[in-house]
Amino acid sequence: MFSLWRVIGLEKLIHVIDLKKHFPLAGMFLIRKAGVVRAVDGLSFSVAESETLGLVGESGCGKTTTGRTVLRLIEPTSGKIEFMGQDITKITEKEMRATRPKMQIVFQDPYSSLNPRLTVRDIVGESVKLHRIARGREVEERVAEVLSVVGLSADFMNRYPHEFSGGQRQRIAIARALILKPKFLVLDEPASALDVSVQAQILNLLKRLQREFKLTYLFISHDLSVVRFMSNDVAVMYLGKIVEYAPKEAIFTSPLHPYTQALLSAIPIPDPQYRGRKRIILPGTPPNPASPPSGCRFHTRCPAYKGEICEVEEPALIEAVRGHYVACHLVS
Repeated sequence: MFSLWRVIGLEKLIHVIDLKKHFPLAGMFLIRKAGVVRAVDGLSFSVAESETLGLVGESGCGKTTTGRTVLRLIEPTSGKIEFMGQDITKITEKEMRATRPKMQIVFQDPYSSLNPRLTVRDIVGESVKLHRIARGREVEERVAEVLSVVGLSADFMNRYPHEFSGGQRQRIAIARALILKPKFLVLDEPASALDVSVQAQILNLLKRLQREFKLTYLFISHDLSVVRFMSNDVAVMYLGKIVEYAPKEAIFTSPLHPYTQALLSAIPIPDPQYRGRKRIILPGTPPNPASPPSGCRFHTRCPAYKGEICEVEEPALIEAVRGHYVACHLVS
């Protein structure tokens, strides 16, 4: 089993070890199982304190499921999630409740993640009351303070979500996550639903908050340019597995896996005259995660297909270069 433990040391805030999440498929008349969807199928990664791990891959590869499973919003099928030295897959519900304020999430769509029937005061302050951290006037003071931190006025507290723009709504969602003073945030494509100019504001806000409050991020995105701006390390996912894992500059300057190379070739270059990069077009479509291909899961679309070994033997995630891990027979 691949493990970063040897390389990373104990300064890491969170370790995920061989994490799996399989969703059962119902059979005829909902009586028997007809198989499972292997949404997350054996992931291992770590994130250091005050740093960001970018998790990238095409739609349906399991990025969002990974983020939610790490927070135990979805219960894992198997594996370990060690947060601040404690395996949170083994703790009681009461212990998990005490841990939750330290682990928060910002969802992708600010239009659907906020309750339209609640005011900003209630949306942002609800978790403080739920965890009995503050009550009465102190709740309102905390809400005003955290709104100021994300660049909103305390005068907005009595307004409803429909009265705000998309960027303002996402700031409210960030404030809701920050009010509990977390250590770890899962950012599930927090800027993808916003206009480009607003995206830049939100990303810069997240970077500033990370510096000020020493936050640790798992940053989920399909936008590689954004991942490069936000991340320290990058993990590339394909069909429920990590196929490449390295510091961001290694990923962007010398990618080793054919899938990573194809993803990077699709990044737009803001120069219509530039012809220095060849676009890699992958054939076919991603396989069904309920019945993934044998061997290497990428071999059905791989432009560097190596032969029978790709079909019968699953490549291990190995350290090809110091700190640069890849799961590919081409480089093993």
